[in-house]
Amino acid sequence: MIRKILIEDGGILYLTDCLPLLRQLLARGEKAAAILTKENRGEDFTGLAYAVERVDELEPADFIRLYRRLAGLPWDILETERCRLRELTEGDVDRLYEIYAEPSITRYMEGLFGDREEERRYMADYRRYVYEFYGYGIWGVEERQSGLLIGRAGLEPRDGEVELGFVIARPWQRMGYGYEVCQAVLTYADREIECDRILSRVRPANTASKSLLHKLGFYRIKESDGEGMETYEYRKKRGTGHTKLTCS
Repeated sequence: MIRKILIEDGGILYLTDCLPLLRQLLARGEKAAAILTKENRGEDFTGLAYAVERVDELEPADFIRLYRRLAGLPWDILETERCRLRELTEGDVDRLYEIYAEPSITRYMEGLFGDREEERRYMADYRRYVYEFYGYGIWGVEERQSGLLIGRAGLEPRDGEVELGFVIARPWQRMGYGYEVCQAVLTYADREIECDRILSRVRPANTASKSLLHKLGFYRIKESDGEGMETYEYRKKRGTGHTKLTCS
């Protein structure tokens, strides 16, 4: 069986349960993934990046995301009234250095690497080992009106837990962007991420972030850890997260 799916940007995604045919498609440079069936589960999936089950249950957005992953393109995650969240790429690194050049940004958090090329390598690894493996991570925050990257926010896998992280560039602070974006991230997590709770770690002196966490529904569960951080917890409203793409 083979399915040919037209993607909005003119691309074509192929899905097939025939692994030899799949390898031929990939060798030609096509964007293609395996369909998992009872018959082929025992076959050799070595070198195949993605496989899907229950194809008829997938939505158009799932096919677009699979195509973009195979093409090495970033995912669009969600939109709010004023912002769009998407995966970051190496092309965003220079803008991140502009944001982090403001001293107040790194007052309570780590900065970027001193070497921009090292930061780009880190970003490439993050895309491969976090975005592609988990399906989530810390995303870029774009202002929809200007298209400018104004910060980062998202969900970080850490020691078996999921942590909320966020930073908004100085000119956009105290305008409600942090709450708007983080509230949308938590709603996304309620629907899409399989975990019971979300944590966030902040410096005790970071009163602005602590106030935001309280507003979002977080509660402090640990006053200080070995790194001098307070830990806050958010209990998910629904445990219905799901993963539709499988890494082979």
